[in-house]
Amino acid sequence: MTVVKKRRLKLKKKNFCIFIICIILIIFTITYSTNLIIKAFNKPENNIKEEKNDILVEAKKLNYYIKQNEERYKSYMKKNPNFSISKVVTDVNIGLDHDYYTNDKIAENLNKSYILVNKYNYLKNDYIPDNLEIISKQYALENMQLVDYAKEAFEEMAKAAKKENLSIIAMSAYRSYDYQVTLYNSYVKTDGKDIADTYSGRPGYSEHQTGLAVDVYNGKENYTNFENTEEFNWMQENAHKYGFILRFPKDKTKETGYQYESWHYRYVGKNIAEYIKNNNISYEEYYVQNIS
Repeated sequence: MTVVKKRRLKLKKKNFCIFIICIILIIFTITYSTNLIIKAFNKPENNIKEEKNDILVEAKKLNYYIKQNEERYKSYMKKNPNFSISKVVTDVNIGLDHDYYTNDKIAENLNKSYILVNKYNYLKNDYIPDNLEIISKQYALENMQLVDYAKEAFEEMAKAAKKENLSIIAMSAYRSYDYQVTLYNSYVKTDGKDIADTYSGRPGYSEHQTGLAVDVYNGKENYTNFENTEEFNWMQENAHKYGFILRFPKDKTKETGYQYESWHYRYVGKNIAEYIKNNNISYEEYYVQNIS
């Protein structure tokens, strides 16, 4: 065999070995990468448990964490992975992991200024708040009633607005259960139940029955146009000073369960009203984080 042929044979063997090594490296790389991807999408059960435990550890740091709601927190987090721990706990405590008017209960703190009545907390048909008083005709339509301390606060607020040539007039305040039956049924007849539920409380679920809620207008514009009045702007700056909050804000329709209403205000007391305004939260959020 000539020297040239021997060199060619060695070169072929060398190239073949390099080729085999490359093939092995490629197969190894693909296999390793595939395993990494599989692990990323299929976490071991132990890791999932650790992750859930981490969630609970963070949740337990919140002073409004409720142990009985643990499984609900986990389930809600799984459905809403982008939510913060605080939002998950708050939403579940409100009841938002269930449909409106389900998993409901009788409202607590009856005859208190901080009572919560909404689509998860209802009043019995015989509930009438204590100490209802008629609002002065200077600041209300005829026979409008609120609980005494809310009535006094409303009159004080309306009087202050009047000094600035503005009119804050109560057009709807306390409503009995039976009154709400008639009102709600009329809305259902006109708009259908689904639409009516977006703006009217079902009997027992309307906070007007607490004697702490009031719908207002300025005596000129229709109440649905209240947002476009000077009185509305004044209320945004001053209502909290008298213990009132805008009950159904634009950006809190999920929490409240109702569409935005610029005319609907609720007495909660000065301290709570100021806190809600400063933190831009709904009453539902405040209640489950600070009261319940």
